[in-house]
Amino acid sequence: MHSKEAISLLSCCPAKDGGSYTMFRKILIANRGEVVERVRRTAKDLGIEAVVVYSTGDKSAPYVEDSPSVCIGPARSSDSYLQGETIVQAARQNGCAAIHPGWGFLSEKSEFAALCEQHGVTFIGPPPDVMDLMGQKTPAKRRMAELGVGGVPGSDGLLDSADEALEVAAKIGYPIMLKAESGGGGRGMRVCRKEEDVRGAVAEASREAAAAFADPRLYLEKYVEGGRHIEIQVMVDRYGTAVTLGERECSVQRKHQKLIEEAPSPALSPGKRAEIEARVAKACSTLGYRGAGTVEFLRAENGDLYFIEMNTRLQVEHPITEMITGVDLVKQQLRVAAGESLDPDLGKTRTGHAIECRINAEDPEQGFKPSPGTITKLVFPEGDGVRVDTHIREGYVIPPYYDSLIAKVIVHADDRPAAIEKMIKALDDLVVEGVATTKDFQKEVLQSEAFRSGAYDTTLVEQLQK
Repeated sequence: MHSKEAISLLSCCPAKDGGSYTMFRKILIANRGEVVERVRRTAKDLGIEAVVVYSTGDKSAPYVEDSPSVCIGPARSSDSYLQGETIVQAARQNGCAAIHPGWGFLSEKSEFAALCEQHGVTFIGPPPDVMDLMGQKTPAKRRMAELGVGGVPGSDGLLDSADEALEVAAKIGYPIMLKAESGGGGRGMRVCRKEEDVRGAVAEASREAAAAFADPRLYLEKYVEGGRHIEIQVMVDRYGTAVTLGERECSVQRKHQKLIEEAPSPALSPGKRAEIEARVAKACSTLGYRGAGTVEFLRAENGDLYFIEMNTRLQVEHPITEMITGVDLVKQQLRVAAGESLDPDLGKTRTGHAIECRINAEDPEQGFKPSPGTITKLVFPEGDGVRVDTHIREGYVIPPYYDSLIAKVIVHADDRPAAIEKMIKALDDLVVEGVATTKDFQKEVLQSEAFRSGAYDTTLVEQLQK
């Protein structure tokens, strides 16, 4: 139910079943960079006005001039983009009926989703209780296993001590991996190949997790050698209809940070794909999930898929799913949040192959050191089946405070070999001067025999750097 105050901020729209639902007239985008441009583009297509927020470090971002905008604090994320109270206040003061959190920052904070609800603002994402469950890695693994989506063998919950880690490792065998309960981006993770490594690794991982996430707790899993990172895109409406839109292969990583993604995965058979999608859809419907989510798996060499975690938001790499399905996932997020029911056949028609390269302002020759600075020349690739998601323009100053992603180059072609060639050409056509970028290294990956064969795993980047 919408409050009387909120009704004036909604527009009546026809639904697929002949009824109607109320779409938002104005939303606030609680994020920065390319996220803002991506969400803003779809909002405009739906006739929704978008209000953007920015920190003092982003005051020169082009979208700040192009949209109604609100400064929410200093450059540091902790003083701006992570200030939930300030952001909700900005939404209410600007007449926004809903907040789109994008990906990163507050997008997976159940407390923020609950705060939005408390103030009568729709959070464009899942309910707080489901976010809370899936945001806790060990409870999430336990619940998903109960729903038929099993995880990697490991500790039954959080570790109490290094002694317990040694006991579990002795049972499941080495190598093992220690992981931070509140982790992400590879922090708080350690691989142990023998018993002597465990005590020191527990101490190091716990310290790193405490510093990065204010949570030193760890759990343990069997380390799957030669694994592949595969994720399933899911969308669920408030009536329990869950649809999956295929998988993405995200195994080209450096220190657990993704560099190149593709869809579909060259490692999944049609039968395995259908099986895992059916299990994910059933589990997410049973969970009471709502909106867009990503269920992540580790694929072992024998083909088994182990649940790792669920990201309760859109992923950076969602455009490749959009390219093969023709579905605007942000549009579906907005419609589901506004109360529309999903078409059960959404995303079932899939064509061709898509690849995304994350163009980061980093210098691969200097250990991928961040390269903030002024963009002195900028030319983006164009053509049929080529898409660029970005917020930068020529003359833009990349601030040193945030993630180094400056653009995503996405291509779509009839098959995988054609998509690889199209991406290589797109990277050749991409010109970014003034800062170092990762594009030449990504070309090297795309041209490698291992990537072209499709028989690669999460160690590919490490192998190429030797």
